[in-house]
This record gives sequence, structure tokens and C-alpha cells, in this order.
Amino acid sequence: MSSESKHRVSKHREPNYRWSRDNYSQLARTIDIWRTVLTFLWMIWLDNKKWSYIGGKTERKVKHRTRSRAIWLRESLLQLGPTFIKVGQLLSTRADILPTESVEELSKLQDKVPAFSYEKARRIIELELGKPIADMYHFFDTVPLAAASLGQVHKAQLHSGEEVVVKVQRPGLLKLFAIDLAILRRIAQYFQAHPRYGRGRDWVGIYEECRRILYEEADYLNEGRNADTFRRNFKSDRRIIVPRVYWRYTSRRVLTLEYAPGIKVSNYEALEAAGIERKAIAKIGAESYLQQLLNHGFFHADPHPGNLAVTSSGDLIFYDFGMMGQIQPITKAKLLRTFFGIAQKNADEVIASLVELGALEVSGDLGPVRRSVQYMLDNFMGKPFETQSIAAISDDLYEIAYDQPFRFPATFTFVMRALSTLEGLGKGLDPNFNFMEVAKPFATDLMENGSSKDPGSLSATFFGELSRQAAQVGSSAISLPRKIEDTIAKLERGDIRLRVRSQETDRMLRRLSTVGVGAIYAILSATLILSATILLVNGWGWVAGFAAAIAGFFIVALFRLLIRMDRVERMF
Repeated sequence: MSSESKHRVSKHREPNYRWSRDNYSQLARTIDIWRTVLTFLWMIWLDNKKWSYIGGKTERKVKHRTRSRAIWLRESLLQLGPTFIKVGQLLSTRADILPTESVEELSKLQDKVPAFSYEKARRIIELELGKPIADMYHFFDTVPLAAASLGQVHKAQLHSGEEVVVKVQRPGLLKLFAIDLAILRRIAQYFQAHPRYGRGRDWVGIYEECRRILYEEADYLNEGRNADTFRRNFKSDRRIIVPRVYWRYTSRRVLTLEYAPGIKVSNYEALEAAGIERKAIAKIGAESYLQQLLNHGFFHADPHPGNLAVTSSGDLIFYDFGMMGQIQPITKAKLLRTFFGIAQKNADEVIASLVELGALEVSGDLGPVRRSVQYMLDNFMGKPFETQSIAAISDDLYEIAYDQPFRFPATFTFVMRALSTLEGLGKGLDPNFNFMEVAKPFATDLMENGSSKDPGSLSATFFGELSRQAAQVGSSAISLPRKIEDTIAKLERGDIRLRVRSQETDRMLRRLSTVGVGAIYAILSATLILSATILLVNGWGWVAGFAAAIAGFFIVALFRLLIRMDRVERMF
């Protein structure tokens, strides 16, 4: 494992990213970031223009170009370095604001960044822990096992003989964060104020969420506490291995952990060669996550194959606890209300619970949202539980949410991404794996008891919710005749008006009018340019200049008209 890792890290030294240079200035950084943002905006603007597609705009060409843009975005974020790699990974959970192609590409974003030198790592360790490295470690491998955007990992041995790994934060990381986040805040404010991109989007809120997660993940003391909590939660389950933290050799920028080698969970050939049953590993992974979500309320938010390994005895090892999710008890109670709404196929109840959870923003007409939710309930909730797929459900949710007033909280998106990743890993380990079959006993227990860990409290919530809904139904039934009378009275008084409007007709009339004016501008511009050319050839320079100036005026007016027409098109 170590020789393979060393070979991989040595390859990381080849790229010379601008952000990793010692003399990289703040001005150059600002230019690099804004150039990427403005280029991406130009691409999006161009993609919305029919004339930019050679041979005509077709669905196939649009999909191909959208995929190409998504790949370009992923590569650009990788070039921009640690801050933007992490931001890209976080945005890969936000399918409510990004198209599917971009989400898929950003989810592939890996920390393929160059390792930094041993001398830099040594200086950081000695500065943080206050002792020479030889006084703390009997052996310290100068070649890192792995390098990532926030830091790199070295194998070492304590004087007691215990083998450990030492995680060292990348030099200048916090300084780079400060520069990048100041620029990102201005970018978020720009998007927030934009008439198109800011509509219904809390970009500043998304920035604040990314900022918080970035600093939490860069704090190794926080990661150590997360690892300890995770270990305690699984202390009674011998199938789950969590490396122990050596707090004596740990600080905000240095983390020393127990060395826990294993076979990468996606290395299927090695697992089979070791005689490990792949089907059992898939089940352990799924069950451990259901325990995290439903019982502990504290879960690993980034379970990609690099963070999961298998011991020779078939136990599952978890690594990297920088990004964790937490589900508060009050959130569980709110989710229970959503569960009741789904069970009853009641779109209104589901929407009300989503608003309460903060997953749905009330703005404008919720009719389309209600129809989308009802469609989901009618088409998916009628299927047997064990035949459904996490990936398919999340894809459908995100497709409905994109460009709608849905605002999935970070916890929800982390859960969905984690479960989708686990489902994919499970199918890789066992082609017949079905996450829903593993989840069925947990769901049944949740329905019957509220929670397998604390049945009393959530059972009370269950029956409390049931009584609340019964009271609500009774109240609605009693007040229904009065509401009908009030509605009829408002109609008679004219307080309620019905308005019928053909939006398609309005749009076509506006378009025809605008195209007519544009055609006049185009003809006048062409005529004046032609006249200016003839006058210039015949020696009437000043008259030609005057005609060209008037032509320029009409060209500017034409472009303004086209921009206005584009905005009107987007409104409908």
C-alpha cells in the first residue's frame, strides 16, 4: 500500500498550480478567480442563444454542450486549488441550484493536488506541538502516504512502538482561505443582486454555509473530536473500526491517529483474494449508515471509497472525520411530519412540513410545486418499498427542485449524497445489493416505535402527531361551511377576482412588436453604413463620419433591444 501511495504522491508533484507558488500575489489570485467566474457566465449566456449552435439548436447539442461546460467547471475549480475544490464538492450536493450534469461532474472532484515538502511539514509539526520531531516520533516517513487539498498524511511510529499516521495541514492554507473567501463573498453578493441569477436564490447564505464548513474541516481538533464521538457511537459494534486519536500529538494543524491499514472498499479483486465476502461488506456499510442517521443523529458526510477500507477479518474501517453531519432531535420530529404526509400521499401536508424544515421557500404561486410533489407521491410511493432506489429518488427530487423554490438544507443534501454513494458502492460489491431491502426493517421499526434507540420519546411524538392531525381534520370539518360562505361572500363583493390570461399570446405579440422594431433598426444601420462607405470613397470624409456615427447609434439601440427581448423571453 505504501509503495503504491508513494508513487501516486510523486505524480502529484508534477503539476505546477499557480496557487501553490510561494510568491502568488493576492492581485493575481483575484484575477484568476474572477476570470473563471466571468468565463463561466459568458458560456451560460452563449448557451441560451440559438444562433450559437451551428446547424441549429437541438436537444442533443444542448446536452452535449451542458456536459462540456460541467467538465470545464470541474477542471477550473481544480486549477483554483483547495478552497474551490472544497466549494465544488459542497456544490455537488446542491442539485436545487445546479443542473444535473454539473452536479455529476462536481461529485467527481477529487483532491488531486501536489504534495508539499517534508521540510515544510516538519516545521509545521514542530511549531504546533512545540518539540523537535525526533522527540515525538521514533520514525517519521519523509514521503507522504497521500496528499489532499487541505493537508497530507505521513506514516510514523511513536517511541512506544505504536504505528500512527500524522495529518499535517497545508502551509498557508488559512491565509489562502482568507483571500479566497473575501473574493467569494463579493461573487456571492454579485449573484445575489443579479436580476436573473439572484431570483429566488440565497447566494450569500450558501457562501456562509461553505465558509463555516471549510473552517470546520480545516480544524484538526474538531476532526479529532468527531472521530472520538464516532468511535463511542460504535463501541458496541465490533464490525466498525475507527482509528484512535493521540491527543498528545494533536493540534489545530496536526492530527495524529492510530495506523489502521486496510483494503480499499472499491478494490474488489483484493477483497476476493483476501477471502472477504463482498456481499457482507455491502450490508455492513448500509446498516452502519442507517444506525448513524436514525439512532446516533451523527453521520459521516463523505463516504467515498477513499474514506472506507476493509480489514483482513472483514470489518469496515472509516477514515477522515472532517466533514460530518448532525440531525437534531427537533429535526427528527419535523421529519416525522413529512413522513406522515408521504404515507398519506398528502401533498399539502408534505409541503407544509418542508416549509417548517426550511427546505421550501414560500414565494409566489406554490401550485407547480404542489403538482410536482403530488406527482412524486402518486408515482413512487405506490411502489413496494424494497424495489425503490435511493439514486433514482434523489435524482427525481433534484430534478423537481432545480429552478423551483425548494431549498434543501445542507444536512439533507449530505444525507442524500451519502446514501447514493453507499448504494453505488453496495452495487459494486454485490450486483444484487438493494439498499432499500436493508433499510426496510429500520423503516418498519421507525413506523412502529418512532426510533429503535429511544422508542419512548418518539413514540410520544408519533401519537402526538397523530392526535394533532386528528384535531386538525376535525377543526377543518367544522369550519368548512363557514369558509364556503366567506368565499361566496367575497365573490359577491368583488374581493376575489378571476383573471384569465394567455401568456403565450402575450409573449408572441411582444416578440412580434420587438422583432419589427429591431428589423427597422437593422435596415437603418445597414443603409447608413453603406452610405458612409460610398461617401468615404468619393472623398466626403466628414459626411461619411457623421453617417457612421448615426449608424453606430442604431446598432447600439439594436443590441439593447435584443438584450431586452432576451429578458422578456426568460420571464415567460
